[in-house]
Amino acid sequence: MAGPGWRLREASGGEGLTDGGGYVPIPADEIRRCLRELGDLRYSAGNLDEALRRIVHATHELFAVDGAGLMLVDPDQLLRNVAVSDGRVHHLEDLQIEHGEGPCVDAFEVKELVDAADLATERRWPLFSPAAVRRGLRAVLATPIPYNQHAIGVVVVFSAETRPWSAEGELALMAFTDLAALCIANTMASEERGEIAEQLQRALDARVVIEQAKGALVARDGVSEQEAFELMRRQARQERRRVVDVANEVMAAARRT
Repeated sequence: MAGPGWRLREASGGEGLTDGGGYVPIPADEIRRCLRELGDLRYSAGNLDEALRRIVHATHELFAVDGAGLMLVDPDQLLRNVAVSDGRVHHLEDLQIEHGEGPCVDAFEVKELVDAADLATERRWPLFSPAAVRRGLRAVLATPIPYNQHAIGVVVVFSAETRPWSAEGELALMAFTDLAALCIANTMASEERGEIAEQLQRALDARVVIEQAKGALVARDGVSEQEAFELMRRQARQERRRVVDVANEVMAAARRT
């Protein structure tokens, strides 16, 4: 489900044909055609909601996958769906938040493209992978959305069957992701941002405080940055509060010492 404040748009796509889960090359002329059809978005700072929906729709059609989605970070630094082409993308969001791991999480945190051809044999995410397979997610390809030297979300495609992702497919997904990043940057610089951009700005403002609090916990307790974030997130869950509120308390305590 979309997180608090995020308004979800669903993009219709193709039927997700994968040729039995085998390698399906993406012709270069098809990639060019799709990008040309989205060319107006490169210079637009208008309706970000609609722009992201169009990008997800085009990504789904080009890859002939079972689903595509675009996630943006929320104020608790969790990835939330903003546009999806198939309801199963909600499972990606829910399971990765529940288990704190997964391909989109890694792509977002490491700021690199992450691929998984068969989650049934995947060992990188021991909690997420079997749960995802049970929900009909078998292969995933995710790439981070860059903004101001940080990742602010991911574009992801998934298949219900095993699928070795091709180099052409990886480059194509990065091209669509770069277009999404450009649309977001143009909108963030515009005077008329709109709802999604304002929500993203709140997430970026919260990130500053959370990063400072992570540093304070690392210095105080000798934990890793990831462990520091998990400590704050666990406390926030137990107390039904926002992570940024816990982070503010950590910083207030650090200033008193």
